[in-house]
Amino acid sequence: MYEYSFAGLSSTLDVRIVYLDIMRPFAESALLRNRSAMNSQWIYDSPIQSDVEAKLRKLLADLGNEKILGLQVCAYKDGKVIIDTVVGVLGKYDPRPVQPDTLFPVFSVTKGITAGMVHWLVDKGKLKLDETISNIWQEFSGNQKDLIKVHHVLNHSSGLHNAMSDVMRTNPLLMCDWEESLRHIARSVPETEPGSQQLYHYLSFGWLCGGVIEHASGKKFQDVLEEAIIHPLNIEGELYIGIPPGVESRLATLTVDMEDLKNMVEISGRPEMPSSLQQGNIVEIASGLTILFNTLNIRRAIIPAANGHCSARALARYYAALAKGGSIPPPHLPISKPVLGSHVHIPTLPSIKPQKKKWKMEIVNSDTQNKNTKDLKRDIGSSNFLHHKVSSSNNSPSITNNKGYSLVADNNGDGSEKNVDRIFSNPKIHDAFMGLGDYSDMVVPNGKFGLGFRKFNTSTGHLTSFGHSGVGGSTGLCDIEHNFSIAVTVNKLSLGGVTRSIIQLVCSELNIPLPEEFSISGEKGPDMQLSLGQ
Repeated sequence: MYEYSFAGLSSTLDVRIVYLDIMRPFAESALLRNRSAMNSQWIYDSPIQSDVEAKLRKLLADLGNEKILGLQVCAYKDGKVIIDTVVGVLGKYDPRPVQPDTLFPVFSVTKGITAGMVHWLVDKGKLKLDETISNIWQEFSGNQKDLIKVHHVLNHSSGLHNAMSDVMRTNPLLMCDWEESLRHIARSVPETEPGSQQLYHYLSFGWLCGGVIEHASGKKFQDVLEEAIIHPLNIEGELYIGIPPGVESRLATLTVDMEDLKNMVEISGRPEMPSSLQQGNIVEIASGLTILFNTLNIRRAIIPAANGHCSARALARYYAALAKGGSIPPPHLPISKPVLGSHVHIPTLPSIKPQKKKWKMEIVNSDTQNKNTKDLKRDIGSSNFLHHKVSSSNNSPSITNNKGYSLVADNNGDGSEKNVDRIFSNPKIHDAFMGLGDYSDMVVPNGKFGLGFRKFNTSTGHLTSFGHSGVGGSTGLCDIEHNFSIAVTVNKLSLGGVTRSIIQLVCSELNIPLPEEFSISGEKGPDMQLSLGQ
């Protein structure tokens, strides 16, 4: 009724009225009335696992919903979970409480995961850090790119920091097309000589690494992610780069801290910002960012620099493994419900036209042969039943289990399934991550980045921490000297001090040197300037 009234009046008076703008505050008010007032349930009711977690929850309660919409914090110390806290709601207009398995968009935190995949392929002998990319990715050759090596991309010194920026301005949804994005990045032209300058590759980092990963492995990006990280760490269903259909109900929705948004104007003219951001209005870019990355088109796309979706407990477990050189920590405590790794990683959606089930029984072992028909049917319906089959794509035996993925035996091994206790075997993997020691000639001297990870110095210049932050405040990092990792995920993007306050408190309580990037006066990395710049 109101729509026709506004339309009729504007037509009669010959004026243009955007009646949706008039109706918006009333719609927002109606939605906001559904949100519960702050109460004790704002913090998810899970067991407190340490003194530092108790103090952290008090800090979060003091910060309240003025600064926090929804948030997760998880930390490991010496391989054990000491913090697993979640607070708030899924979105500004979604009053459902955040759960331990809620999936948060974490923007450039994704780069640290993608970098881990590249290092995993190097560790497996499928790739070399000093390898020229055009040698493994034929389409990448030409246009002055024949000198770009894998380590140039990881160190943000390939000269392709602005690659795809023209497309992003004219057709941002093109990044939803994985194959076309790879083709476009393969045709790009570097702006600086490889290895000469470290200029942050905001989005191009992901497609460059993604192309290298697929061409070096001969596998799809998602398959390498699952094989290298998801399955060994048992974090199924809680870490994605491009979500599958079926997990939408667990997604946190992004919003912007409008009070802090106006402060972004101050950084728009900084010389270290890429030209693609300097040319536009930083306020409009930040506002549009949440709208764009809340869409299912973007969430489902493979954008390895920016659209990771994960829980803090999955991210913290990843960095707990990296802190020990790839050694996988003990299982995440089951007191956090649902249990980490209990989700089917790729949900099976019901078919439109249900078909009659046809049971196909296959002998699993000699014990099964002795079961009667009734017991066998019971086993088929249980979660412990393993169905052995031969993959149609190759001759390697594969195992499909109740988690909905296939484990393909390594052709270089004996063909048997093995328990994985390490992601990396390189004893100098920490040096590789941070560009130290034997790897120091692969990084730009005095740069903020090692090989794929942000290096976190302490106030004394000591370097024992690395990780990656994302726009808005989400972050993941580890300290190798103290066997410590922490992850923070947020859905209210801001320049405020929430993440900084959390990390300051936890490091202080554990007597761990504070990474300078999270101090008041420390120099911030490029994503921190956009997210925490405080």
